[in-house]
Parts: sequence; C-alpha cells; structure tokens
Amino acid sequence: MLFLTILSSFSFIIYGVLVLSTDHMVLEFERYQLSRFRKLTGVLEVLGGIGLLVGISHLPIFQISSVGLSLLMLLGVLTRIKVRDPWPEIVPAIFLMIINGYLFYQSLAL
Repeated sequence: MLFLTILSSFSFIIYGVLVLSTDHMVLEFERYQLSRFRKLTGVLEVLGGIGLLVGISHLPIFQISSVGLSLLMLLGVLTRIKVRDPWPEIVPAIFLMIINGYLFYQSLAL
C-alpha cells in the first residue's frame, strides 16, 4: 500500500503543478470547456497528493485525500469520454481512480 500511496502522491503533485503552470494544460482545459476549473483542479491535485503523504501518519487526511482524488479522476474520465478522447489517453485517469479507490478502501480496515 505504501508504494501505491507514493506513486499516486507524486503523480498528482507533478500533474497538478503542470495543470497550474503549462500552456498545454490551458489549451486542454479549453478543449474540455472547463477553463474556469483549471486552477481549482490543479490545486486539488497538488493538495490531494500532499494529503496522501501526510496521511501516511494521519489516517483521516489519508482517507479524505484518497477518496477525493478518486472522485476527481472519475470526473476526469467522464470528461475525457465526453470529449471523445481515445482510450489510451483515458487509461491513466482510470488507473489513478482505481488506485485511489483501492487506497481508500484499504484505509477503512486500518
């Protein structure tokens, strides 16, 4: 579980920073017709990634972060399906949604 936590955490921190700082992500959110949510999404991804790391020693933070990131990825998957992205571009979001759902589920037994 620790490996998946670190993998997910760093993935979200890096991707969140990219969402907040790159022109490519500005264009992607325009393509999704969700420009007004780009900064919020980036901040939630960074905070969620940090929350997973902090949550290693604070279970409630871990649970909030893992379920929040799972839901964020569910919305990402639905958005990519709506704009008809090819499946290879949707798979990473599905993978991260499943990982964080699994982390949340496992945390319930702790």
